Amino acid sequence: MDANSVPILLTEIWIYPVKSLGGIRLTESYAEERGLKYDRRWMIVDENGLFLTQRTNPKMATITVFFHDLGLLLSSRSDPSNEILVPFTRVSDEALLVKVWKDSVKAYTICDEADAWLSEKLEKKVRIVEMTASSNRRMNAQNAEPDATLSFADDFPYLLISEASLQELNSRMEQPVEMNRFRPNFVVSGTAPFAEDAWKYIQIGNVAFHVAKPCERCVLTTVDQQTGIKGREPLKTLATFRKHERSVLFGQNLIGLQTGSVREGNQINVSDYK
Repeated sequence: MDANSVPILLTEIWIYPVKSLGGIRLTESYAEERGLKYDRRWMIVDENGLFLTQRTNPKMATITVFFHDLGLLLSSRSDPSNEILVPFTRVSDEALLVKVWKDSVKAYTICDEADAWLSEKLEKKVRIVEMTASSNRRMNAQNAEPDATLSFADDFPYLLISEASLQELNSRMEQPVEMNRFRPNFVVSGTAPFAEDAWKYIQIGNVAFHVAKPCERCVLTTVDQQTGIKGREPLKTLATFRKHERSVLFGQNLIGLQTGSVREGNQINVSDYK
């Protein structure tokens, strides 16, 4: 690196333990094959085992998630005292075949009380399920090695966005949006806007990643993460300058090439080769 250049640094680490509920910011995490530890290892499903997201259930944005010694503590953003524990030790522990996009995955129910609490909040009968070590969800063979595994994330284990890319987007909008609209795992500083588009391989600390594919954005980005209200932005503005064929692109999907710890402040090294 040139002595006068600004280092690229990891400034934020985020996980989303329950798919489409609130995120948790960490100062350090462990990168596993399926993604960061605890990231999207739980999911909410309807009576048919079909996954729920903010795309069609924007109220999910208003449910926050915190770590508790005994499990995950879910609470209502509008009434933080209204909370429920999703225990790490499953109580109901019923095996279910659940559907996330085109994949059918074996998962396990956790707690009837949590199911009832979530059903009330989301105004429909739902259950929360957990992915375990025995759950086998493979990545799309077009995106990764045939035996690569995935959490309940949409397509890839990791998502990275630069601060400069968000700043460029916000410079074009009347009302700026926060990074949480895009639900990244890694936020980085020290780059030009959309510099990450040209990356092939990176190393965060001592952990290597393949920069696999741009992230195609959907209506989930139009949900205000504080209120759960859906609008038209930032997707409308993104489409004016980040559209490729039929897709609107923002951020880069990553695949981990090894496991290990990542920390806020880690320097990021970019390479054309593994």
